[in-house]
Amino acid sequence: MSSVAVLTQESFNEHRSGLLPEQGGGGGGGGEYYSVEAAVAGPSAGEEEDALPTYKEAFPPLPEKAATPEGTQEPANAWTSKIRPLKSSVITQVFHVPLEERKYKDINQFGEGDQAKVCVDIMHKTGAHLELSLAKDQGLSIMVSGKLDAVMKARKEIVSRLQTQASATVAIPKEHHRFVIGKNGEKLQELELKTATKIQIPRPEDPSNQIKISGTKEGLEKAKHEILLISAEQDKRAVERVNIDKVYHPFITGAYNKLVGEMMQETGARINVPPPSVNKTEIVITGEKEQVALAVTMIKKISEEKKKNSTSIAVEVKKSQHKYVVGPKGNTLQEILDRTGVSVEIPPSDSSSETVILRGEPDRLGQALTEVYAKANSYTVSSVSAPSWLHRFIIGKKGQNLAKITQQMPKVHIEFTEGEDKITLEGPTKDVQMVQSQIETIVTDLVSRMDYAEISVDPKFHRHLIGKGGVNINRIKELHKVTVRIPPDNEKSNLIRIEGDPQGVQEAKKELLELASRMENERTKDLIIEQRFHRAIIGQKGEKIKEVRDKFPEVIINFPDPAHKSDIVQLRGPRTEVEKCSKFMQKIVAEMVENSHSVSVPIFKQFHRNIIGKGGSNIKKIREETNTKIDLPAENSNSEMIVITGKKANCEAARSRILAIQKDLANITEMDVSIPSKLHNSLIGSKGRLVRSIMEECGGVHIHFPSEGSGIDKVTIRGPVEEVEKAKQQLLALAEEKQTKSHTAELHAKPEYHKFLIGKGGGNIRKVRDSTGARIIFPTADDKDQELITVVGTEEAVREAQKELEELIKSLDNIVEDTMIIDPKHHRSFVTRRGQVLRDLADEYGGVMVSFPRTGSQSEKVTLKGAKECVEAAKKRMQEIIEDLEAQVTMECVITQKFHRSIMGPKGSRIQQITRDHNVQIKFPEREDPQAAAPAEAPVQENGEANGEVKEPVDPNAPKKCDVIVISGRKERCEAAIEALKALVPVTVEVEVPFELHRYIIGQKGSGIRKMMDEFEVNIQVPAPEQQSNKIAITGLASHLDRAKEGLLDRVKELQAEQEDRALRNFKLTITVDPKYHPKIIGRKGAIITNIRTEHDVNIQLPEKNDENQDQITITGYEHKAIAARDAIQSIVDELEGMISEDMTLDSRVHARIIGARGKGIRKIMDEFKVDLRFPQSGAADPNLVTVIGRPELVDEAIDHLLNLEEEYMADVVENEAKMAYMRPSSGSAAAMDEQRGPSKGFVVREAPWTTGNEKAPDMSSSEDFPSFGAPVATKASPWGPKRF
Repeated sequence: MSSVAVLTQESFNEHRSGLLPEQGGGGGGGGEYYSVEAAVAGPSAGEEEDALPTYKEAFPPLPEKAATPEGTQEPANAWTSKIRPLKSSVITQVFHVPLEERKYKDINQFGEGDQAKVCVDIMHKTGAHLELSLAKDQGLSIMVSGKLDAVMKARKEIVSRLQTQASATVAIPKEHHRFVIGKNGEKLQELELKTATKIQIPRPEDPSNQIKISGTKEGLEKAKHEILLISAEQDKRAVERVNIDKVYHPFITGAYNKLVGEMMQETGARINVPPPSVNKTEIVITGEKEQVALAVTMIKKISEEKKKNSTSIAVEVKKSQHKYVVGPKGNTLQEILDRTGVSVEIPPSDSSSETVILRGEPDRLGQALTEVYAKANSYTVSSVSAPSWLHRFIIGKKGQNLAKITQQMPKVHIEFTEGEDKITLEGPTKDVQMVQSQIETIVTDLVSRMDYAEISVDPKFHRHLIGKGGVNINRIKELHKVTVRIPPDNEKSNLIRIEGDPQGVQEAKKELLELASRMENERTKDLIIEQRFHRAIIGQKGEKIKEVRDKFPEVIINFPDPAHKSDIVQLRGPRTEVEKCSKFMQKIVAEMVENSHSVSVPIFKQFHRNIIGKGGSNIKKIREETNTKIDLPAENSNSEMIVITGKKANCEAARSRILAIQKDLANITEMDVSIPSKLHNSLIGSKGRLVRSIMEECGGVHIHFPSEGSGIDKVTIRGPVEEVEKAKQQLLALAEEKQTKSHTAELHAKPEYHKFLIGKGGGNIRKVRDSTGARIIFPTADDKDQELITVVGTEEAVREAQKELEELIKSLDNIVEDTMIIDPKHHRSFVTRRGQVLRDLADEYGGVMVSFPRTGSQSEKVTLKGAKECVEAAKKRMQEIIEDLEAQVTMECVITQKFHRSIMGPKGSRIQQITRDHNVQIKFPEREDPQAAAPAEAPVQENGEANGEVKEPVDPNAPKKCDVIVISGRKERCEAAIEALKALVPVTVEVEVPFELHRYIIGQKGSGIRKMMDEFEVNIQVPAPEQQSNKIAITGLASHLDRAKEGLLDRVKELQAEQEDRALRNFKLTITVDPKYHPKIIGRKGAIITNIRTEHDVNIQLPEKNDENQDQITITGYEHKAIAARDAIQSIVDELEGMISEDMTLDSRVHARIIGARGKGIRKIMDEFKVDLRFPQSGAADPNLVTVIGRPELVDEAIDHLLNLEEEYMADVVENEAKMAYMRPSSGSAAAMDEQRGPSKGFVVREAPWTTGNEKAPDMSSSEDFPSFGAPVATKASPWGPKRF
């Protein structure tokens, strides 16, 4: 007999009543769930028919939708229960946008267009749900649902994007702006969210006090009110600055800032006293006006009292002892001030002065002086001679040796300086003496039993001595018990140092020298192999290159990093082996080059499956027989191209076979159509759209145009015969249409007329285009025919434009001759500069020829010859020039010659601008030769006469000729030009900048100073380093100097702030941690160490593989943050040191089950019990041995849990193994089991639908009542209703 699960009447009722925890069940279940009972199959002998459940009880109907009458309670059924209401975190708000303020008012497109897109975007961005509806007044109602934060954000977005925006400004004092912004801009963000507006506050450098607000009218008023409230609140506050001598600041702050704290508490004002390190005398008090006044009175009172009552004495204290007087963070100075009321002034650390000043009341100075000397002499500094290479042995592994000394004498500070043969001790005198004697003993012992040696090896061999992953050097270290220091690559040193036992040092030295000499006899060869082949040569997971390396084991093959884009592959090893390997690899590359030919074949998409064949048989056969690689596009791709790669001949063979398959399958033909090449681009269309539409319309035929610029008219069409013919007709019709619509006409006009036809700024030709609609193309400088003008457009438009242009050209061909009277004194102005003015007139006015009379003839008659319109226009322009010349004056402007180049500007741009702006001529004088300017020797006299003429004495006040600039033009224009010239004279100012900041101002390769010069348009001169000067000269226009000076001083402030911050940020701290814990500190994918770095904002440097101190971790950052990071690392180490490792036996058959899919199971156990589990690898000596690492109590819990899992899983394993033995029982035994089991009645109910009529209960074994998926079944009527399959 076999057991099966049966649901009895009692358990059924109890199970049903469990659905209604607050109602009594029919079977007295008490609202609890019961498990299904296990019993022997078949009903008991005494079971009655009445005990069976009815059909309605077993399968209760769903509640009716009809509403119940008021006052009556809806009857409870098995599917309904009272659910306790939960308070929702979702809120709903409705916003209304009036019609006049709606941004999108197109009523026809409601629910579409931009408005809908904006709403969807707002929902994505904020996570809120939006519902839009239109009110009767066409206003917009928006219901927003979601969390409060999301609703508020959505409201702001709705206002800004769906409502028209108004704007307003509010003016408040500039100093109140920061209170509107708030800390990190939080106040401003809150204000914008609250009022649903956008608030723009001017930048600090902007002098404006106007705050701009944009948003809805209601929001504007709210925001304006809030800003004015903030300003009004700040108006009540006051700021006072009091200058008090720096020496009296300690008496105002008091010891440990107690006094200033009391004053702030008493007055309620905020008092800011500059720290001792800042050389400022100004004390700033802020708060309410009355509070500030009271605080100022108190400060001044203290200051006056101390001036009257205090005196000072100066004493000499060694510079090295100053830090003991100051104490940690200045605590000792504060302690002395607290006890004696005397301020101790210590000179700055960068000063060489040893004078310490004590200031206070006379009767207290003696006590303070005693304390100063006591503190100064309480510590001493001593040193012990010890070779620097012995330092790490003195420190010991993980600092063990040193820890013994420091534990006994914790007040002594021991400092080891790299590269120095001494150890510095600092601390209380007695303790220092004891530590010194202990260290001297250790040094003597180490010197007697330790030795070192240095060998010289070329740096290029260093990495080969180290070996891959340090394998070579580590072997030598372990074998000879020595340490080997190989300098890093950046040192470029060839000195290798070996330290340790004398015998081991000698043996290691010998082995290293042998290795180095062997490498010197090796050869290195560079092979040029295209980078695209590197991956193929290496192979998948390096399989192919492994074969090459196995064939040439003595040759080292190095491929470049893929990021370096290098083609050089390096081979290194014995000469003959390198040559053989080189030839072998070149042969591989030659084969790859030969096999990399590629061909693309367009094949209709519907034939791709035929080319692939059943199970890929066709494509596989083509690949094998042609020895090519064939790639087909993906099924969901629109591409029809099949790409064949291999040798050229093989590719062509594969291409022919694939095309043959396509030809056999369908009636494919190829046809050539002749279409003028000039029409190809217009037929292809923008980005190929036009030709693509033809191909799609004609059943996907292929249309191939020749390459652009080839001049070939042949266009190829390939595809089914009918479709090719259809595509041909469409192409030809389209070409004809393009030709008829795009009509072209050609005209000829002399090149000199072109400018006149085009007109100034293209005005003339634009009129023709606008009136006719045709496009007129003039020849470019590169065109052969310079007279050809092309007109393009519709036939009618071209005809009209051609007519207009021909009339214009005809009138230009009508040459006339005219004269005009010009005063001879003005003739020179037209013909100077090689007749530039006349050339300009000819260019602008259709090549008109202007003839002036010969020089000296005194004739006033000037002749103009050319087209009538051109002559008239030229005469008018010449008259204007004469009017300007009549009113012309010449003025002088005296500016020192050294400024002339600066005034001219780059390539004379500034002077050209003034000439254009004021319509004047400016002439600069010749440059004066400095040597010629020197006084010449007196002329030699011959025969008693002076050799030369007697010159008049020169007026010393008269300007030099080389300084005089001459301006010609109308008087008012000349005066304006002189003012403009004088404004360009550069001015120089000097700015005080500390010398040590000069290099930062200059920047890398002068980038910093160039940027400032470009930004402020000045020249900045930094003095040479040898001058050690603090002055920086700025030269430039007066209008630019103030801005430049301010910018330079701002940069100085930034640099000083950066220096201070850099000094604070570079605090270094070293912690000793056993290297075995380093992976745990780093964490999975660096998660733990990254978290510590981010949390504490520090840099944590773990030792490199070749570092001597493998247990040293260096932390760099701000001091308090570095200490916090150190503590975090130490806590991890402490936790790891408290862990144990325990082995347990766990049946290997359950390992996979415990580990789980992708390690999920084991990760869950490790996370739950905070332990590490290590399972044996395949082939391990004991496959059942599992190691558990963690805290003792957690390890025990984890082991218990694993043993429980083993017991549970082993039961399944044993059962499965037993089943496996009976996987295929005989048919006879199966039938016997069925007989024993007997017929099963299944689950029986009373009053079922099938018992009311002639229907019988559904047979579960019937494929008709319970068909399998996909099986055809004949439909028949049923009380269950019509069947739907």
